[in-house]
Amino acid sequence: MLNAATSTALTFSSAPNFYRSPSSLSIVLPNPKTIISTYARSSVLAVMEKAITRGHLTVADSEGVHHFGTRSKGSNDVYLKVVNTDFWMRILLYVPFITPLIMSRSSSPFSSQDLGFSEAYMMGDVEVDNLKGVMDLWLDNESGMDHLSSAVSRVTSAISGISNAFLGQTRSKARLNAIASYDQSNELFKAFLSQEMMYSCALWTEAEGGVRGDLISGPTPGDLEAAQLRKIRYVLTAAKVKPGDRILEFGSGWGGMAIEAARTFGCEVDTLTLSKEQKALAEERIKAAGLQDVIRVHLMDYREIPPSFEKAFDAFISIEMLEHVGSKHYHGYFKLVDFALKSSNATAVVSASTFPESRYSGYQPEDFMRKYMWPNSCLPSATALITGANTGSEGRFTLEGVENHAAHYPRTLREWGRRLDANVRQDLIVQDYPSLKDKAEFDIFRRKWQYLFAYAGAGFAKGYITCHMLTFTRPNDCPVTCD
Repeated sequence: MLNAATSTALTFSSAPNFYRSPSSLSIVLPNPKTIISTYARSSVLAVMEKAITRGHLTVADSEGVHHFGTRSKGSNDVYLKVVNTDFWMRILLYVPFITPLIMSRSSSPFSSQDLGFSEAYMMGDVEVDNLKGVMDLWLDNESGMDHLSSAVSRVTSAISGISNAFLGQTRSKARLNAIASYDQSNELFKAFLSQEMMYSCALWTEAEGGVRGDLISGPTPGDLEAAQLRKIRYVLTAAKVKPGDRILEFGSGWGGMAIEAARTFGCEVDTLTLSKEQKALAEERIKAAGLQDVIRVHLMDYREIPPSFEKAFDAFISIEMLEHVGSKHYHGYFKLVDFALKSSNATAVVSASTFPESRYSGYQPEDFMRKYMWPNSCLPSATALITGANTGSEGRFTLEGVENHAAHYPRTLREWGRRLDANVRQDLIVQDYPSLKDKAEFDIFRRKWQYLFAYAGAGFAKGYITCHMLTFTRPNDCPVTCD
């Protein structure tokens, strides 16, 4: 026991992992962060031991190497190296981390559960040999994680407040918050998009070896350009446009669709965007194509279209903009489309990344996508959009076609990832993002985009996300001349 002389109040030593008494008799206690990290590590490893039954995962850290699952011919084999012990706490705070794209079948498949691993990856707390392989492994072991989530979450909630005291206000947290707030840079997108600058799913055919051509025979220069141009022309053909038609577009991007509609199909286009950066570059590209007299780019919210747009358009097109509308507004969105389209011989084509019906929910909690890429976004389902079109138009739309292009998205994302790795340089990006002068900050920024491409690619490939294109016509419009 301590006597009065030695029971002096303990003070924190300059050594990071110990408390010491100022007396000659020292009492050494472990740092609370070390205790939590050790507990988090053992908990996460225990989860993986029980959950991984398909494929094989190797986890290495300073304390050893651990193997989960079994190796077999053709199975997924992933190597993961823990660089910083913060990894374990990040993961435990978002248990179960091995379900980055999934929750129970009765709720949205995206949740905050993937945030722990995504943040650890962006911060460099963990290194992986194959990021896509990690995503595939997690999705392949969904059922094992579902059974364990409730039990582990109860334990996690007991320590989450303590853990947040060590992770919640750190410099790393501030750095992660910063990368979510950057304005989007035209130079960044020029570096990984095709010449048409379409930030949406391309369409692949045998001309490029199909949806897996890059994996079978390797990518070829010009593949992405050909597939994106095919997508634009496919959409315009579905919209039945002809020379002299007037098109309304929600979501300009950088003018790729509008330019092709005017240059090849002979149409006049009004296109809307909320981005000053996109508007400036789109108008520059339109002028370079000599089409400034037939394409007008409006810096305008779709809900602010003017009265002069009423029944003025032969076709409406929106390519992957609906993800930002929100489930409560589909009715209003299609009400405006109905307002703008002519009463007959008019077509609307909309495409969006979507959830399958079994996974769709109007409420979608924060995940990697919504926190670090597209705040407040909400993926619709095809049925939600069809319902919105029917109610918003008061039955004045006829559903003509429903297509799922999800199989084409993984290759699109792989092509973007290759171009990102080849073209996105610090000296180029720092012009728009001055804070990325710090190499560590630039590395976080690059890893964010690498994570996005792998994360989304796995979701589309495994069927957790879909990509629908819907075509609507007016009642009594004939799809083709048939008499």
